Amino acid sequence: MNTPSAGLPPLLSARALTFAYADRSLFAALDLDVLPGRALVLVGANGSGKSTLLRLLAGLVAPDDGRIVRATEADGDVAALAWLGHALGLKNALSVSENLRVALGLHGDSGRVTIAQGLASVGLDGYDAVPLRELSAGQRKRVALARLLLVPAPIWLLDEPYANLDPEGARLVDRLVDRHLRSGGAAVLSVHHAGQVGIDGPRELLTLDELR
Repeated sequence: MNTPSAGLPPLLSARALTFAYADRSLFAALDLDVLPGRALVLVGANGSGKSTLLRLLAGLVAPDDGRIVRATEADGDVAALAWLGHALGLKNALSVSENLRVALGLHGDSGRVTIAQGLASVGLDGYDAVPLRELSAGQRKRVALARLLLVPAPIWLLDEPYANLDPEGARLVDRLVDRHLRSGGAAVLSVHHAGQVGIDGPRELLTLDELR
């Protein structure tokens, strides 16, 4: 996979990663590096292992063999991950702003972006008091994208981030990822087709169907 360049160490790496599900090998001795300022795009059909690989990188699933290493921050803490999966982790009974305040309570408030600014960035200006249950699937995805801005993490793991979004929503994802890469962050995102990704920043493709 990609090799660190310009002396920058990877924010996230995997070495000899091996995983099988129901006696079916998904990955065998897979090496990869996720570098600052770059995106790694996982491409494959349903069942190819995209979500599983993301969950492995997030530490939500243990590999059968190999290891995953995250960079260490200057203060000695392991670099933070932000996860956006099919289940958005939002509560229907809460308002939009209440959902975001829960995230800030769990992960800490950096103070760099307010809830109002985050919602404006994803096209939900004025939606702060709206109950989540009243939003469309695409609007809920936008709330989850706003959460990425409120709780900064250098590594974004995005499982099919374009799902349930219209073309403008898809362009929003591209803009947010590009902004994150320009700030020195990294992103790993899964898609069915490479053509879904419209980011301008540097990216590399990993086609999972070719690994088996």
